[in-house]
Amino acid sequence: MPYQATAKAPYCLTPPETFQVATFDIPRFACDAHAHVVSADASAYPVVPNRSYTPVPSTEAEYLAMLNATGMERGVLVQISVYGTDNRYMLEVLRRHPERLRGIGVVSPDVSERELVDMHEAGVRGLRLNVLYGGGVGFDAMETLAARIESMGWHLQLLVDARQLPDLMPRLQKLTLPVVVDHMGHMPVELGPRHAGFQALKHLMTDHGWWTKLSGAYRISAKPAPHANVTEWAQELIEAAPDRLVWGSDWPHVATNPMPDAGQLRNLLATWIPDAALRHKVLVTNPERLYDFPATA
Repeated sequence: MPYQATAKAPYCLTPPETFQVATFDIPRFACDAHAHVVSADASAYPVVPNRSYTPVPSTEAEYLAMLNATGMERGVLVQISVYGTDNRYMLEVLRRHPERLRGIGVVSPDVSERELVDMHEAGVRGLRLNVLYGGGVGFDAMETLAARIESMGWHLQLLVDARQLPDLMPRLQKLTLPVVVDHMGHMPVELGPRHAGFQALKHLMTDHGWWTKLSGAYRISAKPAPHANVTEWAQELIEAAPDRLVWGSDWPHVATNPMPDAGQLRNLLATWIPDAALRHKVLVTNPERLYDFPATA
C-alpha cells in the first residue's frame, strides 16, 4: 500500500537511478553524511499526519545502491521527518550494516534511557531537532535532550534556517556538546555571506566548535544546477573550519523540484575543495571522528 498524499503533504518526486560519474578520485571510506530511507510498506511504517510532504519509497536496497553508485563506502542516515519519533525503519537498516552506517535519530524529551541505549547500539550518534518541516521535534526540547545525550558522546543536529541563529544565540552558546547545522545553514545564498545569519553560523563554528554539512546546495540556491552561487558560501565555511565539515547528498531529495543528481552534487566538491587532501578530510577523516566509525588510519 503506497503512502497517501494530502493537499498539505503533496507527493515527492522519485529520485534518479543513475548518477553523474565522479570528476575526482573518491577516497577509500568516503562518507555520505546525510540521507534518508523510507519503507515501501506504508501500513507497517505509518507517516505522521502533520508532515509537510509525502515521500515515495526510498528503501534500504535503493539507498545502498545509491551509495555504491556514488562511491560512498560509508553513510549516515537521518531520521526522516514524516516518521516523527518512530525510528524503527532507520534502526533496522542500521543494525544490518554496523560497520558501514551510522544514524541520527528523532526522539521526544521523555525518551527512556533504554531506548537511547538501544539506539546507540544500533549505530545512532546524534539527535535531530527540526523547525522547518512538520513531524520534527523542535527547539523547546534542545536543552533537555542535550543533557540526556552528552555523556553518550552524541551530538545535536539542527535543521534550521540560519537567519534564526542570531536570536537563538544566548541559548546556543550555552550548549556544551557538539552541534551540527544541516545544509550550510539552509538559508538563501542570494542574501550573501555578510548576512547576520551566515555570520552567526561561522561564529558558532570558529568559536564554539560547531559543525555544518556541505549539503543541500539545491535547497539554498535559486540558480539551477550546478548552483554556481553556492561556491563562495561553501568556501567561506571551508576556510573558517575545515575540521568541522562533512558532505551529504540529502538523498532522496524530498520536497524539492526539479530532482537533483547525487553524483552531480558530490562533484561540486571538486569545485569547492580543489585540494585532494582537504577533500579527504571532509569525506573521510571528519565523518569518521564525528560519527564514531572504525578508524581507517
